[in-house]
Amino acid sequence: MNACEEGFATGGRDGCVRLWDLNFKPITVIDLRETDQGYKGLSVRSVCWRGDHILVGTQDSEIFEIVVHERNKPFLIMQGHCEGELWALAVHPTKPLAMTGSDDRSVRIWSLIDHALIARCNMEEPIRCAAVSTDGIHLALGMKDGSFTVLRVRDMTEVVHIKDRKEAIHELKYSPDGNFLAVGSNDSSVDIYGVVQRYKKIGECIGSLSFITHMDWSSDSKYLQTNDGNGKRLFYRMPSGKEVSSKEELKGVQWASWTCVSGVEVNGIWPKYSDINDINSVDANFIGQVMVTADDYGIVKLFRYPCLRKGAKFKKYLGHSAHVTNVRWSHDHQWVVSIGGADHSVFQWKFVPDRKLKDSLHIAPQESLVDSNSDESDSDQSDVPELDSEIEQETQITYRRQVYKEDLPQLKEQCKEKRKSAASKRRERAPGNSIRLHFVHGYRGYDCRSNLFYTQTGEIVYHVAAVGVVYNRQQNTQRFYLGHDDDILCLAIHPLKDYVATGQVGRDSSIHIWDTETIRPLSVLKGYHQYGVCAVDFSADGKRLASVGIDDNHTIVLWDWKKGEKLSAVRGSKDKIFVVKINPYMPEKLITVGIKHLKFWRRAGGGLIGRKGCIGAMGRTDTMMCAVYGWTEEMAFSGTSTGDVCIWRDVFLIKTVKAHDGPVFSMHALEKGFVTGGKDGVVALWDDTFERCLKTYAIKRAALAPGSKGLLLEDNPSIRAISLGHGHILVGTKNGEILEVDKSGPITLLVQGHMEGEVWGLATHPHLPICATVSDDKTLRIWDLSPSHCMLAVRKLKKGGRCCCFSPDGKALAVGLNDGSFLIVNADTLEDLVSFQHRKDVISEIRFSPGAGKYLAVASCDNFVDIYNVMSSKRVGICKGASSYITHMDWDVRGKLLQVNTGAKEQLFFEAPRGKKQTIPTLEVEKIGWASWTSVLGSCCEGIWPIIGEVTDVTASCLTSDSKVLATGDDFGFVKLFRYPAKGKFGKFKRYVAHSTHVTNVRWTYDDSLLVTVGGADTSLMLWTYEMEGHRDTRQCDSEESDLDSEEDGGYDSDVTRENEINYTIKALSTNIRPMFGIKPHLQQKEPTLDERPPVSRALPQPEKLQTNNVGKKKRPIEDLILELVFGYRGKDCRNNVHYLNDGADVIYHTASIGILYNVATGSQSFYQEHNDDILCLTVNQHPKFTNIVATGQVGDSADMSATAPSIHVWDAMNKQTLSVLRCYHSKGVCSVSFSATGKLLLSVGLDPEHTITIWKWQEGAKIASRAGHNQRIFVAEFRPDSDTQFVSVGVKHVRFWTLAGRALLSKKGLLSSIEDARMQTMLSVAFGANNLTFTGTISGDVCVWKDHVLIRIVAKAHNGPVFTMYTTLRDGLIVTGGKERPSKEGGAVKLWDQELKRCRAFRLETGQMTDCVRSVCRGKGKILVGTRNAEIIEVGEKNAACNILINGHMDGPIWGLATHPSRDFFLSAAEDGTVRLWDIAEKKMLNKVSLGHAARTVCYSPEGDMVAIGMKNGEFIILLVTSLKIWGKKRDRRSAIQDIRFSPDSRYLAVGSSENAVDFYDLTLGPTLNRVSYCKDIPSFVIQMDFSADSCYLQVSTGSYKRQVYEVPSGKQLVDQAVIDRITWATWTSVLGDEVIGIWSRHAEKADVNCACVSHSGINLVTGDDFGMVKLFDFPCPEKFAKHKRFLGHSAHLTNIRFTSGDRYVVSAGGDDCSLFVWKCVHMPH
Repeated sequence: MNACEEGFATGGRDGCVRLWDLNFKPITVIDLRETDQGYKGLSVRSVCWRGDHILVGTQDSEIFEIVVHERNKPFLIMQGHCEGELWALAVHPTKPLAMTGSDDRSVRIWSLIDHALIARCNMEEPIRCAAVSTDGIHLALGMKDGSFTVLRVRDMTEVVHIKDRKEAIHELKYSPDGNFLAVGSNDSSVDIYGVVQRYKKIGECIGSLSFITHMDWSSDSKYLQTNDGNGKRLFYRMPSGKEVSSKEELKGVQWASWTCVSGVEVNGIWPKYSDINDINSVDANFIGQVMVTADDYGIVKLFRYPCLRKGAKFKKYLGHSAHVTNVRWSHDHQWVVSIGGADHSVFQWKFVPDRKLKDSLHIAPQESLVDSNSDESDSDQSDVPELDSEIEQETQITYRRQVYKEDLPQLKEQCKEKRKSAASKRRERAPGNSIRLHFVHGYRGYDCRSNLFYTQTGEIVYHVAAVGVVYNRQQNTQRFYLGHDDDILCLAIHPLKDYVATGQVGRDSSIHIWDTETIRPLSVLKGYHQYGVCAVDFSADGKRLASVGIDDNHTIVLWDWKKGEKLSAVRGSKDKIFVVKINPYMPEKLITVGIKHLKFWRRAGGGLIGRKGCIGAMGRTDTMMCAVYGWTEEMAFSGTSTGDVCIWRDVFLIKTVKAHDGPVFSMHALEKGFVTGGKDGVVALWDDTFERCLKTYAIKRAALAPGSKGLLLEDNPSIRAISLGHGHILVGTKNGEILEVDKSGPITLLVQGHMEGEVWGLATHPHLPICATVSDDKTLRIWDLSPSHCMLAVRKLKKGGRCCCFSPDGKALAVGLNDGSFLIVNADTLEDLVSFQHRKDVISEIRFSPGAGKYLAVASCDNFVDIYNVMSSKRVGICKGASSYITHMDWDVRGKLLQVNTGAKEQLFFEAPRGKKQTIPTLEVEKIGWASWTSVLGSCCEGIWPIIGEVTDVTASCLTSDSKVLATGDDFGFVKLFRYPAKGKFGKFKRYVAHSTHVTNVRWTYDDSLLVTVGGADTSLMLWTYEMEGHRDTRQCDSEESDLDSEEDGGYDSDVTRENEINYTIKALSTNIRPMFGIKPHLQQKEPTLDERPPVSRALPQPEKLQTNNVGKKKRPIEDLILELVFGYRGKDCRNNVHYLNDGADVIYHTASIGILYNVATGSQSFYQEHNDDILCLTVNQHPKFTNIVATGQVGDSADMSATAPSIHVWDAMNKQTLSVLRCYHSKGVCSVSFSATGKLLLSVGLDPEHTITIWKWQEGAKIASRAGHNQRIFVAEFRPDSDTQFVSVGVKHVRFWTLAGRALLSKKGLLSSIEDARMQTMLSVAFGANNLTFTGTISGDVCVWKDHVLIRIVAKAHNGPVFTMYTTLRDGLIVTGGKERPSKEGGAVKLWDQELKRCRAFRLETGQMTDCVRSVCRGKGKILVGTRNAEIIEVGEKNAACNILINGHMDGPIWGLATHPSRDFFLSAAEDGTVRLWDIAEKKMLNKVSLGHAARTVCYSPEGDMVAIGMKNGEFIILLVTSLKIWGKKRDRRSAIQDIRFSPDSRYLAVGSSENAVDFYDLTLGPTLNRVSYCKDIPSFVIQMDFSADSCYLQVSTGSYKRQVYEVPSGKQLVDQAVIDRITWATWTSVLGDEVIGIWSRHAEKADVNCACVSHSGINLVTGDDFGMVKLFDFPCPEKFAKHKRFLGHSAHLTNIRFTSGDRYVVSAGGDDCSLFVWKCVHMPH
């Protein structure tokens, strides 16, 4: 179907195109089957109408153009093969023609010059192969059924048709001399036919064991070679077909063609190490020395011919969709024709020989014929120069981890059992003191580049480990961005030099954009890069960011980083990409460089189109290390691994300039000119065309300026990053140094760390603030820990080392090396004192004995500890007995005992100096005074091992000198502090992230003022200041508390528990509310009645089924019900769901699945009815731009996006228009919604097990961000009233402070630390104050006050019970709280507070309840609106504290009893909450309520309306006088619930039906003693409904076994005569059973029931209520099954009762789950 200005065009299977005008009146019909191009079965699949032309696409892949006035002459634009697969292809030997044949049974001849179909002929069978004879006269076609046919080419007439085989013919070929035709079939044989002998069979080749796939003749027509399905290549003598086995015989054979896929000449078309057969066809062009192949992946490839070595290079061309089945050169080798199996298409490619390529370079690149989109081959180039050793090293680095930090939650989840057992035991508290990151030595240069910049303010930003560092070189201080949790691999700076982007390693790795001033994250991008991000770049306008991943395809992504949205993505390259750069002039373009890779990319929508750089004739892409854009949008410059700079215009290489010795690692574009740095350690300045090198700076020790913070390890270190600014050149080296080069020459060293290799050895000096480290980089270094923060000394070692130790006097330093030797050096000069080698394996730990340092213990990985006497330099003892390598050692204070840990987790003790093994009981170990404690085993540190101890090791520990705090480092990069001794499993801790993977060692300085940690592979040395409890500044931002949630229960309250444990079922899954049993009415078999009535009845006319009151009037059926009033409010398990609108004129709230707008002045209600299930939460948009916009969230089933999935509706409260529906992933339901400050974002929380938090752009219906919130229930999440990015969530033992950064949600737990004895309670509500204050209401009645995310104050007992709700008034900042309280003189359940929550005023709600429980508060002008647990909505005046109850409702359900007044629009309801209430429909309010003290089950008016009977759940019933509400009489004859109670129409009898399967009769004329006169026997189950007959003689009883029975009154005898029953006229009908109402039972009632029914007073309509919460309107009677009806939604599950009011003006329905009463207005049909 297609629309245009003039109307519509449609096309269909009938082959007609019909044109219609704009009103769909027919204009004309064009029947294509009748036109001259038409054929039977033509079917139109596509049509387009413009003016007087119509384009038509058919099922048989034709495109026609029809001109309207010559409609029977359609012009054929395009055609092709249609169904099945396309396999047959042959080219004409002398003309530019190609022949194809397909499963569609057609053979077609195409002209390669005119690109047109010349001839077409339809055969009887699907065609599988074709061949043209050498003279071009005959065309042979092989068929799928085993036959073949020969046609004359010129007129397509048949020459012969031969069928010798049963299976398909897959290949046939004419011999070059034209005498023979070889026919290969799937029967594994080739038949030879003589052409001249009219195709008589003259030979047969039978060497193959599998189907024949390819054949070629030799030039002299004497030999045939074949390939078969097994990949075998065989040779036959012709024409006899004898197999040739001797190699000699075939030596000189020339082949006339080459189409075989196996053979030496074509080895290269197969990849190395693979034995797949996915190449379908080959054809060699002997003259051009090239060949083409076609494979199963839709790729056509061009190889050199012959290509002998496997995995040859090729160019590849895309276009076909899946299998390319055949490919052939044209007769003159100008073209290649390829055909696609399933895509039915014939492709024609132009061949551009090498020599032409040279000339085509001046062609504009769009038209250039270069590599029609080809990519180089996948195999390695043999002609690539050796990679530079450094680059080689870098490509070998793997960033994969066994376990990522993202896996921690799942791992912990798996250890649930352990957690449970741990939670039951009392665990040690976390220590009060904490540490804060102070300084980091190190810079990541060995595998990163261009990661070092000046910020706006002249600070320097770079990264090491998982830390972004902002370094102030004037003050020598650092600030840290700690948002990452694993190695940062790249860093880019925003053009304004104030923001940076950093990318990290991770399973789903993230990029953080953060502000260098405030160190706050602005956006976190994730979801598209696996394993890590290795390059990032900002666009010149700063809006976009490009990133490259380290996944196997090195995916490139372009982002709009502020929104956190991915704009485009593409696979980059198989090999590593080093750099991505966005074109500064055109942010749509970018360039990437890497190993043998340089590509220019252009954004195209959600993808990127890449073009390789063109190097000209036969060039190959070198490995590029860096790139920049130049002074115009076309110019780009790249640095190669061989030291050249390549200059590019557009995609063409213009020239190369030799710039460095060895790779060019870094380039930077300046205003005028460039600066480059290379492996040769030289910084070069260039002019703007790279013509001249203006100046070079060699990085040498001699040039170091006096203010340097350390020493250069070697001259000319390899340069990895260069940046300019503030009059200096900033240089980062591979050795981890950052240098500042002054333009005049002097060099200042600013930062340095260890080089590549792991750092394990760490020792702090016994009485000075210095430490020593030793690393696998073969250096020993001494660091100054005082504020000068520099490296004091360095010494190169012959081998790497893993441990070191100062002697007790600090003069000597022992170092253990990796070859089993160790040295002792002078601690000041680092010169050798002694060295030993007794071991072959790594020395893993080395320790001087305390005191005089007489002994030195040396532990090695070959399981021994050697003890040396330092003075005599002799080995004096060997400790044996460890079963694994030694990991830690400590001496006791006396120097007599060694404690040793091993890799097998043994804790051993040896006596010094001999090394005798000792066994010491656990209790004794604790009593021994240890000189140091670095052990990780034993009862004192049992608690330091995490729950997931199998996955991770604690690698190091160190105890403060006061033995109070134990610091540990582990394999996850966490530094943790525990209280010592850490006894008991899973101790609590404080945890800090800065290192990336392994923290290999931790040590306190001599005075415990600093903790020093080293980070294994991240090469960094970190210093942490130790902060005592109470002294620290409030900037306490980098600690994470323990993994486990506190075991202290968060407090208890019955209401909270109920809300937390409530199970929200969706209506669609609800089951019956009454325990019914038996067969449902619509499934029961009817017994035929005895006298099937004769067709013409002579009997009396049937009496009315129902006595009707308006007999005289014309009866009008009811055609519709309109919701008029709802009495009810959902307060028992929801909160914050009552709000003012329009300055307090209206109130909005909800019950069941209805949103209600209530007008305070008139009491009228209007409804939002679009939800299809219960609403659980409601919020109002506070922004003036979005007035009266409301969001409501509902319950739902699984989050499968189906109709029953939970959803949030955003709607206009005044006109009830739905603005947006958000289908959520919150399975089970949405329990909290909140709008942001601008009103554009909506925050929602789910009831799913993760309690997911989601942020939406509600106007677009788009989900921006989503994340698991907490493992226990979250009650409320609210945006800060002044923010679109900050919000707070509270719940069971949970308060979290969230930030939306781009599309990521970052969160911090609330920190309780600073306040004595504060424990994490269950938090129920939240409010906000100025200056980042947050208030949370708790279950105990306290309110916690938070600054940022730290607890600063507790307002004790703000309420006596839980603080369920809080409201922040935007205009004056005052806060209203509501809680659970017993009313008293001073206290009240509602309080109004000042902005700081210091002073308050309490309000009492005069509801007469024992305790008030407030669930919702809202403040308007001078009024406070309160919603209570008891379903009241009350307005409280702020000045006079007067209460005005606006809304009443039953507080607990179900509401079982319902009765309408016989003459007025009143009705009564009786509910589980022990009240009976009287409602006035006209006045829209509750008139009265009676509290009975017991749950009420049923209620009934007497016929005159002067008495009311009430049946109770405990078996009692009461009769009240309506006028005085005095009890007239009461009686209890039964012990179980009264289910229905009825006055007889003559007011004489009262019938009482109960759960005891009985109906009791009482004679009211005998007065209020209420003696039972009789009862009905043999009732099969409990009673559900009862109705009297109009003459008061009979009673019909419906029972819980789906049976209806009729009894005589007052005898109680059952009436069984169906004929009599059929003639009874009933006074009322409320039964759901009986033939008259069989139609009300629906097909879907397997588990659910129809619970209630009521026939109208006019006797012609019937309303029912069911377990799905539906009200249905039927005609009465409805004896046909599944009768037609109208349905009305709104109630929650389980309708319990339903009644018409007098005169059928209204229907009243009562809800089970929702405790609400709905009043529906009846719309009668007009007369």
